[in-house]
Amino acid sequence: MMKKELGLCLLLAVISAITGVINPAFLSFVNLLNMANLIGLFGVFALGEGLVIITGGIDLSLGSMFALLGVVFVDLLTTYQIYWPFALLLVLLGGLALGGIQGFLITRMKMQPFIVTLCGLLIYRGAARYYTSDSTRGFGYGDEAGTLSNIASGNIAGIPNTFILLIILALILGVLLHRSVYGRWLYAVGKNEEAARFSGISTDMVIATAYIISGGLAGVSTVLFVFYTNSVSPSSFGNFYELYAIAAAVLGGCSLRGGEGSILGIVLGTALLQVLQNLVNILGIPNSLNFAVMGTVILLGVLVDQQLQTRRRRKMALAGLARTAPRSTLVQGKQSASPRSATALSAKTGDQA
Repeated sequence: MMKKELGLCLLLAVISAITGVINPAFLSFVNLLNMANLIGLFGVFALGEGLVIITGGIDLSLGSMFALLGVVFVDLLTTYQIYWPFALLLVLLGGLALGGIQGFLITRMKMQPFIVTLCGLLIYRGAARYYTSDSTRGFGYGDEAGTLSNIASGNIAGIPNTFILLIILALILGVLLHRSVYGRWLYAVGKNEEAARFSGISTDMVIATAYIISGGLAGVSTVLFVFYTNSVSPSSFGNFYELYAIAAAVLGGCSLRGGEGSILGIVLGTALLQVLQNLVNILGIPNSLNFAVMGTVILLGVLVDQQLQTRRRRKMALAGLARTAPRSTLVQGKQSASPRSATALSAKTGDQA
């Protein structure tokens, strides 16, 4: 476990202990299971956002993607009476397609990720509101997808299925990011895209697949959130959820400059974010300040990352000076010794003559 992840674990333990002292209900079994469910819900799409941030990009369209895919998913089940496995497959393919479109615009059309995903945020939300005439979609009293609902909102031995799904996805993506060539390519592209391209890495493919994975995980999260809320309002469903994902990734050690981050860190960042929100509720802070708390968390995370980067550069510079100083001294010594040696040799030769 690296220093960042260890520090996150300690911080999470300290905040949890403080919150438990303030209100013992925080450590109750029911509250812990509820937090585990929320960590699973928000952690799934935070993993995809983290991969995008590692490449040096950003995805601002996740919340609006939830709204569009959510209303389509509900309509497929209720209006068109499509069997739920096919509806699930279509939503997942829709998420992959939206991520692929964004990846294509960024890599082939050479557009900035911020601009592309910001336009996606506006387009997807507007399309969802137009598709439903700005009305809420829900399941009503039918049993269109009872099996899928039990899977998405159920539990195994008391542990929410969403949390179990997060752990499974984290293990898979952890192997992909930390134990595969593709993961090394992701870090290389995030550190220096031009250098990675000159070293033979297909940077366009790496960046595009990161957005495709993020879109696919957004499709999975859409299904989970639809059954968590049992309705989809296109104007508010998934609103500002991209901020949760960015905050979780930044708290987990992902640098917005790219090239840094880990799957374990993203999961711990998601857990820390939910604990902080629980602490806000326990302290009686109004819900209207949630976004202020979120913004503060992102700001502090970026400031800490900037300070760590500065310290790292300073240490590397000092280490470089320490390595080059003896060599330069030796060279200067040789240069200063040469004239004296030549003079001594000339004098000795003159004496002999």
